[in-house]
Amino acid sequence: MYDMKALYEAGSVDEAVALRVAHPDAQIIAGGSDVLVQMREGKRAGAELISIYGIDALRGVSQEADGTLRIGSLTSFSHITKDPLIQQYINVLGEAVDQVGGPQIRNIGTIGGNTCNGVTSADSASTLFAWDAIVELTGPDGVRRQPIHDFYLKAGKVDLHPGEIQTAILIPKESYENTFGHYIKYAMRNAMDIATLGTSVNVRLSADKKTVERTRIAFGVAGPVPLRAATAEQTANGQPVSQELAEAFSQAVKADINPRDSWRASRDFRMHIAVESAKRAFIESVRLAGGEL
Repeated sequence: MYDMKALYEAGSVDEAVALRVAHPDAQIIAGGSDVLVQMREGKRAGAELISIYGIDALRGVSQEADGTLRIGSLTSFSHITKDPLIQQYINVLGEAVDQVGGPQIRNIGTIGGNTCNGVTSADSASTLFAWDAIVELTGPDGVRRQPIHDFYLKAGKVDLHPGEIQTAILIPKESYENTFGHYIKYAMRNAMDIATLGTSVNVRLSADKKTVERTRIAFGVAGPVPLRAATAEQTANGQPVSQELAEAFSQAVKADINPRDSWRASRDFRMHIAVESAKRAFIESVRLAGGEL
């Protein structure tokens, strides 16, 4: 059923890095919700695997001294959704990963696996892009931190150096403080389906709730990797809250996205739902932030 050459189990980050160096062609496996399925399909026949699932230090959500939220790469989707820090500061991430697969997948699937796959349809990806997440990577040369928009290189390819594993996702305080967001997943079914398009918006309003101080918007499946729509962000930043702004903001996303035709949806349809979901997510984000349109 599972054609593998060898399975190595790491009990610590140092052990995982050492195994990566010793077996450079081996595949990292955490929850296994993607890798094991691929192996059953025969796509990784004869693979060597390095399991990091037993490294408990890579689980959980914490807040660092400077306010940065640290999400261990082995934290499951279910734990992210239920975590008090996520609910308090960036609840939209919990809502986004709560739309991954079914309960079994959310209990075993991890945020690190979701991002390291490098796929544009990952439900966590657009929200992490919209909140300026930073990826922490640990390897033989130590720890490096990289903005998530640089981590995704191309479809299915991320910037993992030889010997490295991903150890955390970081959300800086400046990214989440007084900021509220909303995620919309459009899929062919309401459950157990890959996103046809994912849209994540967040806004920070002025003290009187009448002006958009800052907004962020990111898409999944609007290009080969998740992407931000900078033109739309610039359209809304510093502007008075209004229905007209929501419309202008949503129309502006067309300048930055490049969805493709596929059997799930045509390019034109993806463009249409990108505009509509951007408007709806913006309006809901403003409402969550205390504003009125």
